[in-house]
Amino acid sequence: MQTTTDTLPERARPAGAVLPPLRIGPITVDTPVVLAPMAGVTNAAFRRLCRESGAGLYVAEMTTSRALVERSPESLRIISFEPDEVPRSVQVYGVDPATVGAAVRMLVEEDRADHVDLNFGCPVPKVTRRGGGAVLPWKRDLFASIVRAAVDAARPAGVPVTVKMRKGIDEDHLTYVEAGLTAQDAGVAAVALHGRTAADYYSGTADWDAIATLKEAVTDIPVLGNGDIWSAEDALAMVEHTRCDGVVVGRGCQGRPWLFADLAAAFAGSPERIRPGLEEVAAVVRRHAELMVEHFGEESKALREMRKHMAWYFKGYVVGGELRAQLGLVSSLAELDDRLARLDHDQPYPGAPAEGQRGRAGSPKRPILPYGWLDSRELSDEFRRELHEAELSVSGG
Repeated sequence: MQTTTDTLPERARPAGAVLPPLRIGPITVDTPVVLAPMAGVTNAAFRRLCRESGAGLYVAEMTTSRALVERSPESLRIISFEPDEVPRSVQVYGVDPATVGAAVRMLVEEDRADHVDLNFGCPVPKVTRRGGGAVLPWKRDLFASIVRAAVDAARPAGVPVTVKMRKGIDEDHLTYVEAGLTAQDAGVAAVALHGRTAADYYSGTADWDAIATLKEAVTDIPVLGNGDIWSAEDALAMVEHTRCDGVVVGRGCQGRPWLFADLAAAFAGSPERIRPGLEEVAAVVRRHAELMVEHFGEESKALREMRKHMAWYFKGYVVGGELRAQLGLVSSLAELDDRLARLDHDQPYPGAPAEGQRGRAGSPKRPILPYGWLDSRELSDEFRRELHEAELSVSGG
């Protein structure tokens, strides 16, 4: 098994490897790669495909602390893991220290997680308008309180807590260095930085210089880099540019779970890469659909969830507009089989057209913030009362 939870005295670098294994508390990740949580994507089915392809730490979809405390069926589905999935990695979002602490305590006392990641990177309006996600570290006392609550709740079980964040709200309100040092002081096991602000959303180019800056500032724990890793070569370039201890991969693996095989090879110093022809891609799509049916227990729901993956899987391949549209409307395994059979299975890997950016990008957006959020770095009593109930309006996924 390439990801273990045994303790080692040192992080020795294997011969030929680009980096030593990543240590997150008691967890050792031989290939220093983390799958970023993505709502509606990184469920147990997709994580299995990634795990079968390569090595790394695979984090489940984000869920809210309140949903966990209230044991919503969706939140419990999100944190369900297969028996052979080790370590079990859960990402929690929250804006109230007491609720976050209670959620983490539930996870560790009921032995539901081996690793907890805290989300301070989400830029979507339904999160930021409540003061959460990427805009929360602006309130430094609130950020510190949430991180300490999570670390304190996880410590008795020896479960490591990590933090994933963005640079800040916008270029005029950067928080990442201060937040990284605060998280380190609070006892987290690692910090990950997406090199964009909340205002950047997913647009433009990730700021790898910011990751390098954070690495220079935070010296006692691993610093992971996130943003614009579309290939194994991008991951190597980020490490070279930033000296980070590992990378976090999000949109780059959408429709390409085999990217983790490329990453494992690259970090081991091997030039081997996966370049699938259309027949191989079709086989992965079919297996993904089967795993989704197993995960959801309902074929129609599973196939509806598969639709978003079709454009990602077939990016760059010659499929034809009509068939591509039909694949995006598939509603059963029988329909999927019929449409996959109509592909040109002899078509080789298309090269550059299949590479590069995938998933959402868009343009910069002015973050939607609570009224008066930028007026002070401290949390007023009024904001504190509002935040206590804020998670009620954020879904468990």
